[in-house]
Amino acid sequence: MSLITHATALLADIAVETDRTDAVQSFVKQETILVRLTTDNGIEGTGYAYTIGTGGVSVLALLREHLLPLLVGKDARNVEGLWRELFAHTRATTTGAITSLALAAVDTALWDLRCKRAGEPLWRLAGGHRQEIPVYDTEGGWLHLSTEDLTRSALAAQEAGFAGVKIKVGKPHPAEDAERLRAVREAVGPSLHIMTDANQSQSLSRALQLAAALEPFGPYWLEEPLPADDISGHAQLARATRIPIAVGESMYSPMQFRTYLETGAASVVQVDVARVGGITPWLKVAHLAETFNITVCPHFLMELHVSLVAAVPNGAYVEYIPQLRAVTRTEMRLRDGRAVAPDEPGIGIDWDLDALDNRRVA
Repeated sequence: MSLITHATALLADIAVETDRTDAVQSFVKQETILVRLTTDNGIEGTGYAYTIGTGGVSVLALLREHLLPLLVGKDARNVEGLWRELFAHTRATTTGAITSLALAAVDTALWDLRCKRAGEPLWRLAGGHRQEIPVYDTEGGWLHLSTEDLTRSALAAQEAGFAGVKIKVGKPHPAEDAERLRAVREAVGPSLHIMTDANQSQSLSRALQLAAALEPFGPYWLEEPLPADDISGHAQLARATRIPIAVGESMYSPMQFRTYLETGAASVVQVDVARVGGITPWLKVAHLAETFNITVCPHFLMELHVSLVAAVPNGAYVEYIPQLRAVTRTEMRLRDGRAVAPDEPGIGIDWDLDALDNRRVA
C-alpha cells in the first residue's frame, strides 16, 4: 500500500528573471502553487502549478477547502482514479483554469510519488522515448526589445547550440513585426528555426495580414494568433497560410485539443501540464496529437516539460524560459544546446524548500 497520510499546499511568489512583455500583458511574477503529499511508507511527492500574477489564492483555496481533504487515506498508486475523483468533485467548475491548475498541482505530486516508488525518472516512466530534446529560446524575443536586441539574442542562442528562437509579434502594424523578423532571419541565416507568438492578440482579418507579412521570412510557426476559443478562426487561418499554426497554452481540457485537431486548426500542440490539469491529461493530449501526426512543443515550465517531451515520440521542442532557479538547488541541464531530462527518480525538480518558504504568501 501507499496511503496518503498528509496533503498540504502553499502559495509562493517567484519574481521573473528579466522583463517579459507580449502583445497583451507583462509577466511580472509567477504565483506558484505547491502541493506536498506524504504516504505511510515515508515517501514524499511534490507537485506544482502556476499563474502569471493573478488567481493563485483562488487555486490554493480550492485545494485546501475541497481537494486535499479527499486525498488523505487514499492509495497514491491509483493516479488515474484519483484524478477522476477530484475532477468529478469539482464538476461545477470545470472546464476552467482554476480547477485545472489545482488538479495539476495534485497530479504532478502523485506522479512524483509514482516515480520515486518505482525508482525511475519521469521521462522513462512516462514513455522513455529519448533523453535529450532540442531547445528554443524565448527570453531574447520579448515584444519590448529593440530589433538590435532581438538580433543579438538570436545570434547568442545560435552560438550556444539552440535550434530555435521565439520572437513575440503584435506590433501596431504587421510591417513592424515583419521588419523585426526579417532582421533576425538575415542575421542567423536559413537554418535556425524562428518561432513567432501573437499571444491571442489578433482578429482573423488582422491575423491573415500578419501571416502574409511574416511568411516570406520562414517562421517555424505562428503561435496563438487568435483567442484560444476561436477554433473556426484558427482553422480558416491555417488553410490560408503556409505558416504552421501553434496552439495549446490557453486550453484546459483534452477535449479542446481534439476539436482543434479534428478541424485542422492546429499544426503544433503546445499543451501546458499545469493548465491542462496535470501529467495524466498531458500525456493523453500528446498521444492524441501523435495519432494526427502532430508534434508537441509545450508552453513554459521547461523544468518539468523536458521530461515529458522526452517521454513521447512526437515531442519536438522545449521552450527555454528559466523561472525556478531561485527556488531549486539544480537547473535544467543543457548539453550542446539540447535539454537533458533528469535521471533522478521523481519528476526531476530539486526544490529548495527554504527558498520557497521565504517567498510564501499563503
